[in-house]
Amino acid sequence: MEGLGMMTNFYKNKRVFVTGHTGFKGSWLCQTLVKLGADVIGYALEPEPGPNLFSICGLKTQMRTVFGDIRDHSHLQRIIQSTRPEFVFHLAAQPIVRESYSDPRYTFETNVMGTVNLLECVRKTGTVRSLVNVTTDKVYDNLETDKAYREEDRLDGYDPYSNSKSCSELVTHSYQRSFFTQQNIAISTARAGNVIGGGDFAKDRIIPDCVRAAETKQDILIRNPYSIRPYQHVLDPIFAYLLIAKRQYENSDLQGCYNVGPDDRDCVSTGQLADLFCEKWGGIHWIDQHDGGPHEAAFLKLDCGKLKEKMDWHPVWHIETAVEKTVQWTRAYLSSGNPGKIMVQQIEEFIKEKG
Repeated sequence: MEGLGMMTNFYKNKRVFVTGHTGFKGSWLCQTLVKLGADVIGYALEPEPGPNLFSICGLKTQMRTVFGDIRDHSHLQRIIQSTRPEFVFHLAAQPIVRESYSDPRYTFETNVMGTVNLLECVRKTGTVRSLVNVTTDKVYDNLETDKAYREEDRLDGYDPYSNSKSCSELVTHSYQRSFFTQQNIAISTARAGNVIGGGDFAKDRIIPDCVRAAETKQDILIRNPYSIRPYQHVLDPIFAYLLIAKRQYENSDLQGCYNVGPDDRDCVSTGQLADLFCEKWGGIHWIDQHDGGPHEAAFLKLDCGKLKEKMDWHPVWHIETAVEKTVQWTRAYLSSGNPGKIMVQQIEEFIKEKG
């Protein structure tokens, strides 16, 4: 897999537009792009009240930021036309399954029409040459068997969040066939698994729940301890997105859809992930407390052979390391240390191990 030298040489001074840059994954992507020397422009809602990674790591001073709603087509169009990016990473979304049950309309407006708005702006601007739409591993019609899903499997997410991302995939493929091929714009979707890492403060996610319990010295309450997910450190998909955008820019035949997930050994249950967190943190425990909430898949695994074969990609950090790095960042944050410095150090460590 490509190392730091080639990535830095490629992204240095490239103008990159990132939607959803104030979110957890968006902040990690932008910090990595800054490290690689890119000229980064972010478009997103202002961070939620309370702690957020974008503010904690000081990204506002390292890149250009525009606060806006992905549903606001006219505003988005003005920004893209004025900044004239070469690369686009689309991460803006309503990303929480349970939230999608509470407000399905907002979820579909953001995740489907937000994608339409962005692709329309790209179509009309004429400067973009490579775009990656980040969706989710939950886009598949999940039969909850031991099968690892491949890119050609049927799309039909169950809950409003997952289904909205399935729709976003279809919108992307339509624009690729109808417009972007003729305009020499390479576009791919990336279906990543469940990501973990320092700085995730979202509701209804296992690692943020573990962190909040550790901070208050309470037991961790686990809703579905036996559900199996493809957990991975956030930097593994981040570098996959960067690799896809680079390779399809160089060779448009590589555009398409790609699963991004861990090796089989790192597809663990929620209970096993909580065990690892408790072990790395020390002195805390978790308890099974199913709350009768809405349907969520009990089993999900991805086949990432396509990305490995076509782009020589492979995951770098196993689940034990991913949890260890998450605990390291969190301890620095809770002890009033320097979590922004830890974030950059972890990016450097990841790049070094990536080789």
